[in-house]
Amino acid sequence: MNAFSAFFYVFSAILVFAALRVITARNPVHAALYLVLAFCSASALWMLLEAEFLAISLVLVYVGAVMVLFLFVVMMVDINMDKIRAGFWKSLPVAAVVGSLIAFQMSVILLRGFWDPQASVPAQAGNNTLELGKLLYTSYLFPFEVAALILLVAMVAAIALTLRKRKDTKGQIPSQQVRVKRGDRVRLVSMKADLERKQTKAGQ
Repeated sequence: MNAFSAFFYVFSAILVFAALRVITARNPVHAALYLVLAFCSASALWMLLEAEFLAISLVLVYVGAVMVLFLFVVMMVDINMDKIRAGFWKSLPVAAVVGSLIAFQMSVILLRGFWDPQASVPAQAGNNTLELGKLLYTSYLFPFEVAALILLVAMVAAIALTLRKRKDTKGQIPSQQVRVKRGDRVRLVSMKADLERKQTKAGQ
């Protein structure tokens, strides 16, 4: 076994372990940190495959920006883990079927190269960034736009979760403050004088 294979198996084992801990960790903050570890391991695998642009993008974009934002959202949102775990066993059969289907599709795609003896190894591009840009904005323009739209929806949903109304917070409504009139600020109430109490105090 050479050094390349050794590093590949080490980073792959770390990636699988981190991915399992993401879905099994009880604390959502710990799950997010394990996801950061999974991204770093995947970035190392990209480096071994000489895809430097993808490796650096994975670290800068996902680890440096998306996961930091996700950590802040998880810590700011008051998540009730008891309610989340309450429907675990009810949703387990559907989740198992969907997960098995995804795992089967990924296995077919990854192992297809081993089954096909005539599969040719693509030539290495001189500039990975240039070739990736050509593919993204020509052949895969529509999936690229769909992915951008999904990320936008996820960002809006995260902001909406953090800005939900709470019972223990007080806020001001400027539109109602502007419409307030003079008579609404001070109210004059006429009350009958309590003469007996005044006379009692004066006699004391």
